[in-house]
Amino acid sequence: MDVLRRSARKSRIESIKNEHIKEIMGVKEKPDIIDIIERKRLQWYGHVKRMPEERLPKLIMEWIPGEERKEEVQEKRGWKVYEQP
Repeated sequence: MDVLRRSARKSRIESIKNEHIKEIMGVKEKPDIIDIIERKRLQWYGHVKRMPEERLPKLIMEWIPGEERKEEVQEKRGWKVYEQP
């Protein structure tokens, strides 16, 4: 949006709404970059969901971390007690 403001030679001090800046620059009907990114992410999600179960991207996307790692870390943090022979 900042690029459009500078191109229209309007500063933020003038308190002109973004919609009006878009009208001035003639991009009112064109999608924002945020809309494009959201659409691409949704397309990628659908692509991964259609993958076979053994594919790595699908395994990573559907992975839920387990509790076993937390227990393992907690055990390592304690003091080590060594028995003397």
